Amino acid sequence: MKKVLGSEENSESPSPSMIGRIRRRLTVGGTSSVLDGFSNEYADDEQMTGTKSGSSKNAVSEFMGLSKKGYAPYNPRKKNQDSLIMTSHEDSNSTVFCVLDGHGEHGDGVSSHFATQLAHRMFNHADWQNDIRKAVRESILFCEDDVLNMHRVDTDFSGTTLSMAIVRENTLLGVNIGDSRVIIGTTSSKNGKTSIVAEEFTHDHKPDTPAEKERILKAGGRVFAVQYDDGIDGPSRVWLGNMDVPGLAMSRSLGDTVAHTAGVISEPEFTERTLDPENDKFLIVATDGLWEFMSNEECVSLVVDESEKNAMKAVDLLVQEANARWIREEQVIDDTTVIVVHLFGYGRKS
Repeated sequence: MKKVLGSEENSESPSPSMIGRIRRRLTVGGTSSVLDGFSNEYADDEQMTGTKSGSSKNAVSEFMGLSKKGYAPYNPRKKNQDSLIMTSHEDSNSTVFCVLDGHGEHGDGVSSHFATQLAHRMFNHADWQNDIRKAVRESILFCEDDVLNMHRVDTDFSGTTLSMAIVRENTLLGVNIGDSRVIIGTTSSKNGKTSIVAEEFTHDHKPDTPAEKERILKAGGRVFAVQYDDGIDGPSRVWLGNMDVPGLAMSRSLGDTVAHTAGVISEPEFTERTLDPENDKFLIVATDGLWEFMSNEECVSLVVDESEKNAMKAVDLLVQEANARWIREEQVIDDTTVIVVHLFGYGRKS
């Protein structure tokens, strides 16, 4: 495999035969005890929280989330770099679901800072009630400034993605930075048949997306994939104009100060729509540990097929299936964080 200066691989880590297969997420590599960061609130093998919200006045009726540490056989000290937020703000009748996928040496420190501070910043922002987009954007950038000024967190080659769903009344707001994702399970009728299908609500920020690539090139960066000895390329990555660093596999992120000099930005992208009580059934909010080997349609089908229509079991099934595919395809498992949100009483037995 081609070695790339400054990539997230560690020269002491896996054997050449193994590393040749690990092309999806280089973050999972390495044997260094600090490769995956210095600390993480979600460093246990599993972190699951959730609640049934039967008294909620908004569209949310039940939710469950799971953040599961990945697996790298050559790195027994690996930590979970993912984090999640699941919380409500009663005065604005809002519920927040957010996943963060840290990457780089201090990625867990970046993601966990957002997990502990972002909701508080949003809820206390002067415009939270009346201009939610402004409140969310400024709170995200404020938290990023905090991280950039932390001496114990080196963000030169570390950062996090962020994907968030905010439900206020019956309005759904999507917020995305990077390649985590929010999808909606919604009813569709075709040829006289009705089924629950996947609607992609937020959209990944990939370096080879035309608009994203154009911005990176204008900033003096480069976009190309690492070429492997077996002739199969990995994902497109962002590089400096004159050095093969940092090799970031997304075009927007939080932190990543070196990548930001090459056109990567922290600007969130917003999507919004009104939820339909008749058709919209559930949300899936997840890091790309889920999306790498599972399509939106497969994930929705798995949630629909969960016989008891139980959010906790649906999350378990999604994580188990994603982990199985990672092992089969790459011989490692990326950290995987999944939140399933039932809407308008979906799954409740009459």
